[in-house]
Amino acid sequence: MSDVNDRDTGKTTTRRMTKRVVQLVLLVGTAVSLWFVPWVLVWAWLRPLPATLQEQADQAVDLGFSGVVVCVDQRNGPPAFTTAGWHDRERGIPARGDAYFKIASISKLYTAVVITKLVAEGRLSLNGTLAEYLPELTGRIEHAGDITLRMLVQHRSGIPNYTDTPDFWAHPGETVQEDLELVLDRPADFAPDQRHAYCNTNYLLLDRIIERTTGHGRFQAIQERILTPLQLRHTFASVKDVDIGDVMSGHHEGHDADLKTDDIGMVATAADVCAFLRALNTGTLLTPEERKIYSSIYEYEHAGWVPGYESFAKYYADLDAVMVTFYSTTDRDLIKWNLAEILNARFARIIGRERSAKDG
Repeated sequence: MSDVNDRDTGKTTTRRMTKRVVQLVLLVGTAVSLWFVPWVLVWAWLRPLPATLQEQADQAVDLGFSGVVVCVDQRNGPPAFTTAGWHDRERGIPARGDAYFKIASISKLYTAVVITKLVAEGRLSLNGTLAEYLPELTGRIEHAGDITLRMLVQHRSGIPNYTDTPDFWAHPGETVQEDLELVLDRPADFAPDQRHAYCNTNYLLLDRIIERTTGHGRFQAIQERILTPLQLRHTFASVKDVDIGDVMSGHHEGHDADLKTDDIGMVATAADVCAFLRALNTGTLLTPEERKIYSSIYEYEHAGWVPGYESFAKYYADLDAVMVTFYSTTDRDLIKWNLAEILNARFARIIGRERSAKDG
């Protein structure tokens, strides 16, 4: 009996020692990890959650964003706006909920919807190849005969990403063709459909396919199939199409100039993006047939980045709420991007807490 007790005691002691060793290893690992994590991210994550969206937006400015716009579209009510910081810092104009903002890659959602509708109309096929739709690129883009429309939409083409070209954002091309030339005649990053790699070239090519198929530009197709049906009047192809004073200033750390006049893609108000995302997720934007197609090829939320502008659009099904956030400061190391993602999660927690209090 004594031997059994001794063995049990030994096992217990061993387990305790093992547990302590594991805890020590985890503690050391955490400490080492934190050593390499910018402290602004740790601080943003660990701070007590504020009571209101406004307090959280003010904290975002304290953490280094020039301006912040938060739009929340909840069921059975108009969108609500929270702003902090500056619309135009140099002119002393506070952040505006109705500001135009460069939505960058959020526009890929609009492109994916147009592709979906053209497929449903029988004008495109998801199995059609790049060589079929843009035959002039055969021999200039590797595997053009094997890359399908579906692969382009899903970022599974293997085509190099033109925005990864060294110093691209310092000297972007002035035309779509100049951007495309950056990747023509280059070897593929991988064989078609072998893996996923986010690639802006895919959507540049999709824009050209839309133009070739419809006979006019992508944005006109977006207007006809999305903006007009949803009565969205504050979404445009370019900063050149709006009063530049209504565009929120954009700042990139280490760069003194206001980047608002740089013509890089679509601009929209947060309210328009909210309305689009709600219609995409829950509304009448897609027919049942189109929804089946869309669900098979792309996602229902997105984020975007261009110098000076970070944008995020997400639908929270459990809250039946859309949240769109705009942050008007970027940096080279994407610390601001990671910080924005932390802040987005905190905004969502506050929304959820407010909803629970209201419903309870």
